[in-house]
Amino acid sequence: GSGGFRKRKHDNFPHGQRREEKENVNPSSALMTSFKSFQLELDTRHDKYERLVKLSRDITIESKRTIFLLHRFTSAPNGEEILNESEVKLDAVRQKIKQVAQELIGEDMYQFHRAISPGLQEYVEAVSFQYFIKTRSLISVEEINKQLVFTAEDREETTNTTSNSHDKPPNTWSLKVTPVDYLLGVADLTGELMRLCISSVGNGDIDTPFELSQFLRQIYDGFTFIGNTGPYEVSKKLYTLKQSLAKVENACYTLKVRGSEIPKHMLADVFSTKTELIDQDEGLP
Repeated sequence: GSGGFRKRKHDNFPHGQRREEKENVNPSSALMTSFKSFQLELDTRHDKYERLVKLSRDITIESKRTIFLLHRFTSAPNGEEILNESEVKLDAVRQKIKQVAQELIGEDMYQFHRAISPGLQEYVEAVSFQYFIKTRSLISVEEINKQLVFTAEDREETTNTTSNSHDKPPNTWSLKVTPVDYLLGVADLTGELMRLCISSVGNGDIDTPFELSQFLRQIYDGFTFIGNTGPYEVSKKLYTLKQSLAKVENACYTLKVRGSEIPKHMLADVFSTKTELIDQDEGLP
């Protein structure tokens, strides 16, 4: 009747007959051997994917800590110490990326790209932020990839004492940041530059906001050349980039028009109020 369950076809067979069919399966047959190899391959790939996800999470966390450290550069009495400490942190991040490169030896990186992409984007953001503080320019993707080539002595060289051991080339691991990850990292960089502008105004620095405004305008112009023809993630972050540029340009406007009548220690409050109004007008949370 209604509400009852329908019997499946194999339910008509006695359970003993199904148990005999399972017992009659030859585990050493070619079909079973093939499926066991498929199972092993899938389990191995899944385990590697999970390890890469954990490494990517560690890379993201350490890169964020480096960015937070670099934001102290404007208020620290000795900026060189901040830069040196950030370099130590980035070296530790690169050691994590080295482990990712070792995991991907002999593998197609794009099969595991989704697992490592968040970490690479955050690393690009941290490296480009440090590079901007040092040089006031944007680091290229080629320069980033040069830093991701790792070498290590062959294990056999430590045990082999023959005269030919020093002729062996060292093992090399490399991991290339894809153009999409680079663009997404640079797009996130604009948000950090906007925060750098706020902290600079709070410290009474009225030159950095104008410099940041020009730099962000160049980045925004570069992204507009891509437009909707690029990846969806890039076009989606273009809106956030535009908001960061608007906030920095608003700070420059406030400094230029009202900078002479407002004390320096109050400029940051005026700037923060205006950025909140921009967010409300645009419907941002």
